[in-house]
Amino acid sequence: MTIPTTTLPDGTPMPVFGLGTWMMGERSDRLRQEVDTIRAGIDQGITLIDTAEMYGDGGSERMAGETIAGKRDGLFLVSKVLPHNASREGTIRACERSLKNLGTDRLDLYLLHWRGRYPLAETVEAFETLKAQGKIVRWGVSNFDVEDMDELNTISDQCQANQVLYNCTRRGIEFDLLPEAQDKGMPIMAYSPIEQGRLAGNKAIAEIARRHDASPAQIALAFVLRHKGVIAIPKTSRPDRVAENLASLKIELTAKDLADIDQAFPPPRRKIDLEMI
Repeated sequence: MTIPTTTLPDGTPMPVFGLGTWMMGERSDRLRQEVDTIRAGIDQGITLIDTAEMYGDGGSERMAGETIAGKRDGLFLVSKVLPHNASREGTIRACERSLKNLGTDRLDLYLLHWRGRYPLAETVEAFETLKAQGKIVRWGVSNFDVEDMDELNTISDQCQANQVLYNCTRRGIEFDLLPEAQDKGMPIMAYSPIEQGRLAGNKAIAEIARRHDASPAQIALAFVLRHKGVIAIPKTSRPDRVAENLASLKIELTAKDLADIDQAFPPPRRKIDLEMI
């Protein structure tokens, strides 16, 4: 399958579908299956892999590094720096650890995982240093609400993406963050697009899935992916689920489908603070 792309502010195409790795790389007895899962995704044309130094205290990055050994070219690697590491020097050291874990010389996108005590200007300065050193190609943020993005824009215009929680049950960004991001051409990376699997048991989603001869997970992903500039990064530890999730790209939700989702999960009618998990 050819995976559609969205365009980053710097003009780079980025796949709208990737593989999340949260809660992977944490247990040795699951490592082989997790590696097989990511490899299955790469074999099916998925090039976007999202990880973070926080996931398994580097274990997720090391798992991904084992997976991509000999396959680095053509992949789009994303990792994140923890807020308590996001000082000027701390960000650089954290990035170097992530590169070592991943067995690569560069990250395609490096994100601040969420805001912490260090000034944004300090983290941005570190990001720009890493760019100049060739250790990252571009940078972005995660878990930034509208006011955070507004502040960031007074510091730099080089942010390339914002990764936030978004799915049928977490629709707060539709009120302000998502439309503003779309107006500015800022891609949104949706993490936990299936609500960590919980949407699979929802009756409304299951009924829509029946109409499309699809799985509830596919419907949940199609809901997220219907938006321009939104990237879904579902996590699965099962190789067979990769193809299932990827097939969500072929599903076009109808007006009735969307109305049924609105009834089950009403869209926001006021500002809602950005949710995080």
